[in-house]
This record gives sequence, structure tokens and C-alpha cells, in this order.
Amino acid sequence: MLLLLSLQHYYQNKIKLAIIGQSLFGQEVYSNLRNQGHKVVGVFTVPDKDGKADPLAVAAEKDGTPVFKFPRWRVKGKPIPEVVEAYKAVGAELNVLPFCSQFIPMNIIDHPKHGSIIYHPSILPRHRGASAINWTLIHGDKKAGFTVFWADDGLDTGPILLQRECAVEPSDTVDTLYNRFLFPEGIKAMVNLAQPAEAIHNWIRGHDKVPGAWTVIDGQVRFQGVTANKTQTLVVYGQVLEIEGASQPGLVTKNGLVLYGTDGKALLVKSLQFEDGKMIPASKYFSSGETSSVELTDDEKKMAKEIRNIWKGILSNVPVIEDTTDFFKSGAASMDVVRLVEEVKQKCADVQLQNEDVYMATTFQDFIQLFVRKLRGEDQEEELVIDYATKEVNNMTVKMPYQCFINGKFEDAENGKTYDTINPTDGSVICKVSYASVGDVDQAVAAAKEAYDNGPWGRMNPRDRGSLLYRLADLMEEHQEELATIESVDSGAVYTLALKTHVGMSIQTFRYFAGWCDKIQGKTIPINQARPNRNLTFTKKEPLGVCAIVIPWNYPLMMLAWKSAACLAAGNTLVLKPAQVTPLTALKFAELSVKAGIPKGVINILPGSGGVVGQRLSEHPDIRKLGFTGSTPIGKQIMKSCALSNLKKVSLELGGKSPLIIFSDCDMDKAVRMGMSSVYFNKGENCIAAGRLFVEESIHDEFISRVVEEIKKMKIGDPLDRSTDHGPQNHKAHLDKLLEYCAIGVKEGATLVYGGRQVDRPGYFMEPTVFTDVEDHMFIAKEESFGPVMVVSKFKDGDVEGVLQRANDTEYGLASGVFTRDITKAMYVSERLEAGTVFVNTYNKTDVASPFGGFKQSGFGKDLGEDALMEYLKTKAVTVEY
Repeated sequence: MLLLLSLQHYYQNKIKLAIIGQSLFGQEVYSNLRNQGHKVVGVFTVPDKDGKADPLAVAAEKDGTPVFKFPRWRVKGKPIPEVVEAYKAVGAELNVLPFCSQFIPMNIIDHPKHGSIIYHPSILPRHRGASAINWTLIHGDKKAGFTVFWADDGLDTGPILLQRECAVEPSDTVDTLYNRFLFPEGIKAMVNLAQPAEAIHNWIRGHDKVPGAWTVIDGQVRFQGVTANKTQTLVVYGQVLEIEGASQPGLVTKNGLVLYGTDGKALLVKSLQFEDGKMIPASKYFSSGETSSVELTDDEKKMAKEIRNIWKGILSNVPVIEDTTDFFKSGAASMDVVRLVEEVKQKCADVQLQNEDVYMATTFQDFIQLFVRKLRGEDQEEELVIDYATKEVNNMTVKMPYQCFINGKFEDAENGKTYDTINPTDGSVICKVSYASVGDVDQAVAAAKEAYDNGPWGRMNPRDRGSLLYRLADLMEEHQEELATIESVDSGAVYTLALKTHVGMSIQTFRYFAGWCDKIQGKTIPINQARPNRNLTFTKKEPLGVCAIVIPWNYPLMMLAWKSAACLAAGNTLVLKPAQVTPLTALKFAELSVKAGIPKGVINILPGSGGVVGQRLSEHPDIRKLGFTGSTPIGKQIMKSCALSNLKKVSLELGGKSPLIIFSDCDMDKAVRMGMSSVYFNKGENCIAAGRLFVEESIHDEFISRVVEEIKKMKIGDPLDRSTDHGPQNHKAHLDKLLEYCAIGVKEGATLVYGGRQVDRPGYFMEPTVFTDVEDHMFIAKEESFGPVMVVSKFKDGDVEGVLQRANDTEYGLASGVFTRDITKAMYVSERLEAGTVFVNTYNKTDVASPFGGFKQSGFGKDLGEDALMEYLKTKAVTVEY
């Protein structure tokens, strides 16, 4: 009523009001304003709790007033555009904030033409800011009260409209003062973290648990429990947590939340309470696997009693159903699961219960907690919030996530850094992308570890895991045109190739490994018996845990699929670093993984540099396997870091200088066509590209002539043009390297037959290039170009042994090829070639079922096929005596 009087004093005309607030106090203000004839055009309050609307919402909905229930107005300190737009649409002329626990952005406060008026529980200007009534009592004030004032951009500093006061009794506490004069809401005492650790410690323990001392984490209020240990100076390891006002970030450790004072000393907070009342161990702040207990209402207790009777009916062999009774350890089988779920649903049709839920909560107390959460709707997944970079391109609107993907959410890098990702077709900036830091890596690994150790992924039936991967493949197929467009724009891949190979093979890879999920099995092994007893020995294939994957830029999505699909099928969780220059399809893949139902924390994507993200992944002690595709020098560095850190398992697919031998008895048409494909496929940015062609002397000149003739027919241009044969190189630094590579070839005396120059047009285009007369000692004969450069050498007619010796005279052994009509010669050469893959009368013919990987300094370990699955599994032997 007093708030109403202040309004009447300043406004005789009726105005359009927006009420932002909650509670019975908010409801009273709303009702009085309406009774005075003011038009309330919108009520903005908190979401329903336990299925019940806030009193303010109840009154407004009853009157037909538009009600908006936003859980928050801003994320990471920035206003949420959709929320701001919804607010502006009501057309308020004045905001009234009677009691509001949410953080309202200043662009909302300042938007109405008459501004905003706010209620504050102190006699301003005393005790501005949070914890005003606490300070009233702490300072021993003789009077308390409240103020209604105009909002400005200061901290409760706007012009005062009205004040009321009351005497403070010697026996008054925060609660009694609020209950008898202010309003019946607890007080939240904000912690001043800019003080020594002992003062912070005393402040936290000096406040009741409810509502308790509080601070701000990630833009939201979090309540801190009162349990804190003695302050001390210590070095701890944990997951970094940014806290507003703190002298340095906190650390979430296995023992709790470590806070630091301005004196550098630390204190340990044992428990945290959220705004919705949920209490959790502070050590589980980032965890998805452990949730706090909820207190049951009287009705829920009655339902729990009925469910206990259902358990008793099923588990007839158990005398008493205790809270700790385990459904399966008590003898229940799969049919009993079906019966339990159906009987519970019969009693309560509103609950969405699945058979899988019983496996996730096997004890009676856990099952009741799960049931109540589902009944209240608390189990619903938080809606994925994505800030897209959008482009109108290729006759569609392409929506590209650009932030780090950690624990099921897209978020900015911890340090806020970004970088530009470039379209190689014209050199323009596509968008800014988050530049992940070491802290982001640690958060992602912690999320992946929690998902593996405690989340549903590790407990899921393998067949169900396969179903999720199939669903993910289906979603990739539904979005294949968008994925191919992003791949083309970000990497320069010709769209038709991106659609068929980059994206098409990625889809096939996930479907192939989805089928493997329920076929991972061990063996039984006969061993010598320990007479007179007997023994049974068997092996089990088990996942490794958290895996890191670092992929290159030439096939951004396909390289992700080749490694991730096998990793996930085996039951691992992962943290993946896409190439810095081509991050966008990996981030789009992350979005699709959420839509497919992959649990949070299972997949994490971190764009950024290899020197920061890749190095930290190779050193991280919680990662058990690292899969890498890239250059040999970087592979060696990764292998060293993996060994020195925790001896993690490594698979490396590295550089190549793949030989292709073309004999005079080949099918010349096919040899020319496939020979060109072996070099120019995907602009030469192909790990198995034929780095050196050996052509038998008698057909050499004809072969070169026909190749050059075909090159002249190739269309170089926009990769989104369906008729384009040859797109831009991936990025400028690579183009510059290729031009230097060609200059060295010319300088050393090789014959440049065609190309070797940048195309005269915007973007990073290079002419398809042909070198002949290449001698074995030359740089271009030994080193990989990774571009559209054909390096050709002759060999004498009939000299099979000589050409094999030259072909194998390299430190690389990724792929190789031979063209001949003589099957005996083909089989002999394929046996002698020292390479992980040999193509006979074809080239680039890879398949998801066929293992792929190299020898020598081309690395070790396999992608694709059953062999790839074994890279992400460990073998355990079990021996039983009976």
C-alpha cells in the first residue's frame, strides 16, 4: 500500500505498468495497483516451483494479465535477447519492482519512459546493496525500515520517493524484523570476498544455512553452506570456478570448494545451496552424476508408502523393504523391472517412468528420489542455449555454433578470447570462434570424467548406446546439406565432394560403429587347472575412460567421425580439439549430439591452438588415450608428452609420401584418371595422396601428356558451384608453403611441366601442378607437399625390384598403389610395398569397414574397421577357481 501511495503522489493519470517480482508482497502490490485503475501490461516473475506458481503469477493469471516466467534475465552477465524482446513487447511505461530476487539488466531498468521504482529493505542511504538488514543489526542501528526509490545505474543511489521505519528491539533478528515489519522472506547475506580468508570464514559460519551467505557464480546466485574448515595456506588442484568479487578464482576439488582471501590463504566450503533450495556437496558443483536429496511432501510420502508395497509385492523374498534395499541384489530380473514400472505408472499416470530408470536407481531410496523428481518435472533436461553465427549461403540459412562445447553447453572460452575463422574462397571472415584455454581443457576433461565415472553413459546398455549413435547418424544425414555447406565454406572443399565424402562417409562411419556397440566381447581361454580344483579364465574388453582426440584441417568432419565413432562405441567419453582453422563442423556436430540424446559430458569440443589445447590434452593426467592425426613432428611431441605425463595410450596417423607405381601394361585410361585422383583429390589435401608417381619409361611421356590435357579441362573456382572441380587451398599459410615447395623443386632442377602458381583471383587458389624428371635426392621427392602437386619419376622398363626399392626408400609408409594388368605382378608388388594400405588398379578407395593407418614414421594404430575399436578398449583377464 505504501508503494502504491508513492505512485499516486507522482502520477494522477493511469499508466501502463510492468511488475517485476515475486512473493505475497509482489501479489499485494499488483492487486492494489490494478484496483487503482492502472493497467498492468505484463508480470515478470519466477518459474513454477514443484508444479506451483508464485503467488504473484497466480493472481495475474487469474486476471488474464500476461505472465512471463523467466528463469533468468542474463547469461554470463549479458542480457538474453529473447527475454529482452519479450519484455519490450508489452510496452510498459514504468517498471515496479516490489521484491525481486533476480538480476535485472540495466537496459530493462531504463527502458520505460518513466524508468523503474524499486523497494529496498533499509533506510537509504544507509546499508546500500545486498544484506541491508544484516548490516542494520550488525551495526546496532536503533531503527530499521525500507525505501522506495527511482532506479539509476548506481548501487541503490537513485532519488528517494518514500521511506518508512520501525524501532529495532533488543531481541530482534533478521527473521523477526522481516516477519513483523518488512515482508516474510529470508535474508540473503552476500559475502564480501575482497577480504582476508579468516573474515570470509567467519562471515559464512556466522549466517544460518537458510537462506545463508551467498555470492555470485556464472551470473546466478549460489548459496554457500556454513561448513568451512580452518583457514590455511595450501596448494590444491581442482577445476577452476570464477566467482564475482573474489581476489582469485575458486577451485572445485574432491573435498569441496576452495576460496581464497586477499591474503592468499584459503578456506574450504563443504556445501552449496542453489536458489531453488537444492543442497549439494561443493565438490560436486560441476558434476552431473550426483544430485542432492529432496524432501518429500506429505502427499509424496503417501505415494512412497504405496511404492514400497509394490516393491514388497515383487520382492516377496525380502522381509522388509528398507531404504537401502537394492532391487536387483534382492533377486529382481528384467521382467520385474517391467512390472515395477507399469505398476507405478498405474498408481500415478502423470509420471514419465522408463525401464532404464530402474537400472539408474537400484535402491529403494534412490528410486523414490528419482520418482519424486520426475513427478515434479525436475528431471527435464535444460534447454540447450546456442548463440549462432548465421550466413545466407548456398541457397540456405546456415546456423553455426562458435563457442566451446563443454558438459553439454556452448560457452565462451574461460578467458573470453576469440579468433577469426576464414573462408578460403575469398579470404573473408566467417565468424569469431572461442579460443579455448588451459582452464577450458581442465573443465572439459573433468566433465568427461564425471560423465564416464558417474553419468548414464557408463551404465548404459551397449545396445542403447548404439541406438544413440544411430540417432546421431540420422541427424547428421538430416543436416547433411548444411554440414556440407559449412565444410565447404570453412575448409574450401568442393561442395559435391563435401556432401559425398566429408559428410557422407562421416554418416557411414557412425552407423558402422553403432552396430559394433553390442558386439564387443572377450574370449574364454583354457589354462592349466589348479588340481584338484578347476579354473575358468576369460577376457573382457573394457573402455579406457576419458579420451582426447586431435584432428587435422583437411577433412574436418570426417576425421572427427573416424576417431570419435569408434571411441564412443567402445563406451569412452571424449574431449576433441578440431583444427584451429576449421572448427565449425565439429561445433555443429556437438549441437546434433545433444539433439540425439548423447548425455552431457560425453562429448566436449574445444576450438583453439594445438600449442595450448593440444599440449594440455597430451599432458592431462585424467586422459587415458589420445588419438591424433597430423604431421609427424607434432605426433612425436604428443607421444613424448603422453609418455612423460601418465603413459597414456596413443594412436598416431601422421605424414606420408605415398608411392604410386604405374607399369606399362596398365589400363592407361584408368591409370590417368586414378593417377590424377591420387594427387588432386580434395585439392591434394589428402593424407594418402600419391606423393610420388613412378611411371615406367616406355609410357612416361604419354602419361604426362594425357594428364596435362585433363588438367586443362579442370574448372577452378567457387567450391559451392556444382561444376567446380578444384577449390581453394585450406588457408593462406598452406598456400604460401605450397608455392615455396614448387620454387624449391624448380631450383633443384625438376621440370615444371604445368602449374606451380597461385591462381589470379581472390582467395587461396593454386593451379594443379606437374613436376617431371624428379630425382631421388631432391626435396620434392622426399617431402610431402599436401597439395595439388604431382611429382613424377621414371623407372626402367621391367625393373620391378629397382622401383620397389625406390618406392620403399622413405621414412613414411601410409599408403601406396600399383597399376598393372598382371595380377601376379600386382600381388607381388603389394606384398613388398611397406605401407599400411596398398591400392591395386584403384586409389583413394577407403571404406568404414577396412582398417586405415600407416607404418614407420606415418604412425601406428588404426582408424576404421574392427581394428579401430580395439584402439579404444583395454583387455582384462579374469581367472576363477571353483
